[in-house]
Amino acid sequence: MTQLSPSLHDRLKSVSTATLCTALFKRGLRNQFIQDVHPLDPRHAAKHGTMVGEAFTLRYIPAREDLNPITVFQDPNHPQRQAIEQCPPGAVLVIDSRKDARAASAGSILVTRLMQRGCAGIVTDGGLRDSPEIAQLDIPSYHQRASAPTNLTMHQALEFDVPIGCGDVAVFPGDVVVGDGEGVVIIPRELAEEIATEAVEMTAFEDFVTEEVKKGRSIIGLYPATTEQARADFAAWRKASGR
Repeated sequence: MTQLSPSLHDRLKSVSTATLCTALFKRGLRNQFIQDVHPLDPRHAAKHGTMVGEAFTLRYIPAREDLNPITVFQDPNHPQRQAIEQCPPGAVLVIDSRKDARAASAGSILVTRLMQRGCAGIVTDGGLRDSPEIAQLDIPSYHQRASAPTNLTMHQALEFDVPIGCGDVAVFPGDVVVGDGEGVVIIPRELAEEIATEAVEMTAFEDFVTEEVKKGRSIIGLYPATTEQARADFAAWRKASGR
């Protein structure tokens, strides 16, 4: 897994998941926003900025009691434990919990380990236990809802660093993961550069539009910019603002 360039990383941190979804939609990708997944601490993005990193994946299947007793954690090669230890610094651990939050995908100790290893975040379409403690950690964390039972009661860790489904979105290892206060979007790695570039442009235009609307200007002809006056005003705004 190759790390994102500093330029790509910084551009993605400066834009919203909503803007990224629009740029993806323009290319025919309609289903890249992970459904029913929310930040444990909605204030985290405001305090620490947008989560950006490459996807490192973990897949669960339904637990089968004869194969998934609590003693499986004594195996140093247990897939969940290995995923925590092998998720690269700067990457986001994305977990396929089959959208089932009846048991936790992980807890505070494992998420703390990810944080200490320099990982960029954790996302599961299931639940996280010890969620009040995780919300206080300095690592972006996203889940469906809090869940106290151990993952073993419902989930059996099967494999990691493989293609998965998370919240109805296909996630391939190395895809780019971006998370903000609204949720998480997955960008195919081969599109990340052009999506980031377009999203930065879209953000500049939307910032201009927002300023104009706050002044009382109508959105007709402005958003989208269908008049020469709107386009000229935007060009002047960009020059004045250095955007």
